[in-house]
Amino acid sequence: MSTTKQPFNERCYALLRKVPKGKVTTYKSIANALGTSAYRAVGNAMNKNSNAPIVPCHRVVNSDGKLGGYALGLNKKKQILKSEGVTIENDRIDLEKFGYFF
Repeated sequence: MSTTKQPFNERCYALLRKVPKGKVTTYKSIANALGTSAYRAVGNAMNKNSNAPIVPCHRVVNSDGKLGGYALGLNKKKQILKSEGVTIENDRIDLEKFGYFF
């Protein structure tokens, strides 16, 4: 049995695959689920995601509900989220309604 630890980015992606359409999670929630406070490292992993939309990095937002970044641009992120039923008002998502936390 191998004791090699799965790379950080892959652990982020494995968690993110659990977030269903119509929901979003936060960089902080993913980091916390991984036992770290490396929120920026989670953001970096999302930016390097080469498997979108299988790994739905568009479903990750800031902990205050703001959209954060997206490698394909914020307009594309908004478009995808809206197509999944997520309501965005003033570039912010209501995490009480649309949040998914681990």
